[in-house]
Amino acid sequence: MKKLSCIIVDDEPVARKILYEFVEQVPFMDLQGKFENATKAEAFLKSNAVDMIFLDIEMPKISGLQFLQKMHVESIVILTTAFPQYALEGYELDIIDYLLKPFAFNRFLKAVHKARDYYQMKNMATNAVQSSYIFVKSEKRIEKIELNDILYAESIGNYVGIYTEDKRFIAYLTMKSLESQLPVNEFIKIHQSYLVNCSKIDAIDGNEMKIGSRSLPMSRNCRETVMKIVNQRLLKR
Repeated sequence: MKKLSCIIVDDEPVARKILYEFVEQVPFMDLQGKFENATKAEAFLKSNAVDMIFLDIEMPKISGLQFLQKMHVESIVILTTAFPQYALEGYELDIIDYLLKPFAFNRFLKAVHKARDYYQMKNMATNAVQSSYIFVKSEKRIEKIELNDILYAESIGNYVGIYTEDKRFIAYLTMKSLESQLPVNEFIKIHQSYLVNCSKIDAIDGNEMKIGSRSLPMSRNCRETVMKIVNQRLLKR
């Protein structure tokens, strides 16, 4: 397996040093850079793709959470912070793990192994022949859901709600995990909290998307990607 490229974003020199030393001890990690603020990290990511980001939350000017909300980050994100109150908001932004400072090496190792497992699962799903259905664990049952029946999915804290015409499934997983199992060209994220089936879009009105009886918000960051897909099928004079 190839090494996972990563960057460290933290305004504390000691925290950056500890993360650097931890990363250096993991054979499958490849550190690409260390940044003391989100602005410098954003500039780097505009021309460099990385597999993983170790991201502090409390930073001057732009916090780690604001950074995630501002950028459409494709990388796996592990939050590193001394403030446990941000955990829920972090998971709503599809982070893979949350390291509470000060953390020991064994806790760090658990997080990066979790990230590696997710990376492998995502790539296996991308390379495999896409199935027409998925299974999710919902309310102590394992439910089969046909992909064509899915209208949209919604992030609900530590859970994801998957909606069909006549049912809602509440599954204990992240939006990122669900997204990794769905066909890229058929499902699209329109907001940090919403993933929609492109074939179920009824209309787009400003920054809202109509799917059945629901109106879902489109974020500014995702709207450009959405419109690229829509314009591919937009009839013009």
